[in-house]
Amino acid sequence: MLLAATIVKALVEIALFSVLAQGLVGLFSPSTRKQNPVYQLLGVLTAPVNRLVRFILPRFVLDAHVPMASVFFLSLLWLTALVLKAAATGQA
Repeated sequence: MLLAATIVKALVEIALFSVLAQGLVGLFSPSTRKQNPVYQLLGVLTAPVNRLVRFILPRFVLDAHVPMASVFFLSLLWLTALVLKAAATGQA
């Protein structure tokens, strides 16, 4: 159980930091972000998460809000993995 919680937590951290980094790069170059190679690389990393969140969200949620919802869902998943990891080690 500890190994599974640690692996999930690590994968969620990578995805969460990728989404946050893509948002930060987009803030620094809003007009040319689509041509920015770093933004495109982070887009490749975050595409599976955004697709999954888009599938979960109802249709009336705008596509522009999907990255924010991704951060929210990844944060909840990270907290869940943290609690599971703490419970597996006897810390809770």
